[in-house]
Amino acid sequence: MLSCDICGETVTSEPDMKAHLLIVHMENEVICPFCKLSGVNYDEMCFHIETAHFEQNALGRNFERIKRIQYGTSDNRKDNTQQCRMEINSSIHSASASNSKVSAQSLLKDGTLKHKAFYSENLTKSRKFLKSKEKQCDLSKIKGSVYDTMYSPPECPFCGKIEDCTQDMETHVKIKHANLLDTPVEDCDQPLYDCPMCGLIFTNYHILQEHVDLHLEESSFRQGMDRVQCCRDLELAHHLQQEEDRKRRSEESRQEREEFQKLQRQYGLDNSGGYKQQLLRSMEREVDSGRMHPSEFHRRRADMMESLAIGIDDGKTKTSGIIEALYRYYQNTATDVRHVWLSTAVDHFHSSFGDKGWGCGYRNFQMLLSSLLQNDAYDDCLKGMSVPCIPKIQSMIEDAWREGFDPQGASQLNNRLQGTKAWIGACEIYTLLTSLRVKCHIVDFHKSTGPLGTHPRLFEWVLNYYSSEREGGPKVACTSKPPVYLQHQGQETSISGLYSGEDSLKN
Repeated sequence: MLSCDICGETVTSEPDMKAHLLIVHMENEVICPFCKLSGVNYDEMCFHIETAHFEQNALGRNFERIKRIQYGTSDNRKDNTQQCRMEINSSIHSASASNSKVSAQSLLKDGTLKHKAFYSENLTKSRKFLKSKEKQCDLSKIKGSVYDTMYSPPECPFCGKIEDCTQDMETHVKIKHANLLDTPVEDCDQPLYDCPMCGLIFTNYHILQEHVDLHLEESSFRQGMDRVQCCRDLELAHHLQQEEDRKRRSEESRQEREEFQKLQRQYGLDNSGGYKQQLLRSMEREVDSGRMHPSEFHRRRADMMESLAIGIDDGKTKTSGIIEALYRYYQNTATDVRHVWLSTAVDHFHSSFGDKGWGCGYRNFQMLLSSLLQNDAYDDCLKGMSVPCIPKIQSMIEDAWREGFDPQGASQLNNRLQGTKAWIGACEIYTLLTSLRVKCHIVDFHKSTGPLGTHPRLFEWVLNYYSSEREGGPKVACTSKPPVYLQHQGQETSISGLYSGEDSLKN
């Protein structure tokens, strides 16, 4: 079978092809069957089809080649098929020739018939004739096979082998490449191996082993990545925990510093100056407000400097005769008391501009020392001594620290009192009196011994302290006992006596 390179028409022999070319393409205008190009000769048209429409032209040739292959595979029908094919081609040629003559006569008569109408009519009659012959020769199966091949013989996607038809290719793939399919062939005699990790089926044990090795390598890689990720997570968690601990410690340290600074300001350890600086600032405020005359300011400032120079209190805050006044009051005026016990003579010292807010501990020591100085029992320890001013008391306590008394208390106050407003308590007074060789001791009532936070044991101890000398004596008794230095809740007080009423004891 010969195929026309221009229009794809097939003829049985070379003379028929020449006649086809002469009638259809030589005598008429040459037109491209794909893009309707015209106005060129035969050679130029062939070159145009081969270059511009190579794929479309190749499909037609493949179709013809497949038809020949399909015709050749049926050995039992070879003679009948050949005979029918010859009859078909001969009939096509006869129909084409007769129709060409009719078309030529019509063309001469009308002069308006175009090649397109002629070719369409010729092709339609040829196809009708071909179908009638195919029915007579039982070629329906051949036609179905041709369309099943989809213009080209099937090719194996795995090994590239070409089979004659689709059924043969399916059989080839199922048998030769069953290990690559989802489901194996049950009739295959080859041994099959299942992958224990993913269930994929193999026909070759070595390929299965390589496949499993890949699984193991992937699993090992994943485990390594998991370990790396786990290590990173642990490092991140450790880093976050450290950062949280650092922030917590920083916050705690900041709060401790603030609390410590607050305590320092409260107890006079904030380096804001001592007795002298506070006294001068307070008097300056009094002058600025008009409550003190400038001359009074300079006079008091001179007295303060003199007192600081000699270390003796100037006595401007002292009140004498306290015990005598109490004796007269309870002896003559108070009628609701049964017994009164008073300490030895004592002078009262109150705060001044220089120690207001923090000097109670120093003032109570001055009261205690004033009582000891008036008691002959302490002449050996305190002979020739006067009541010191507050800066002098601070200096005396620092001297006692340097001699080794109360090292813990010294460290708490940074071994420094002068130039500060640091509070002092019973421990500092004990240290100072001990350094002066005055026998004393500290009694601690660290918790309440009665309801509602009261301290009845404390009152009993004070009563025993003052009443042990004269039991059953007069209503008002003046003892030889010095006052008691009492510290409670950041406040210092001097107990100079007590009395008993109808139902209670009071100091």
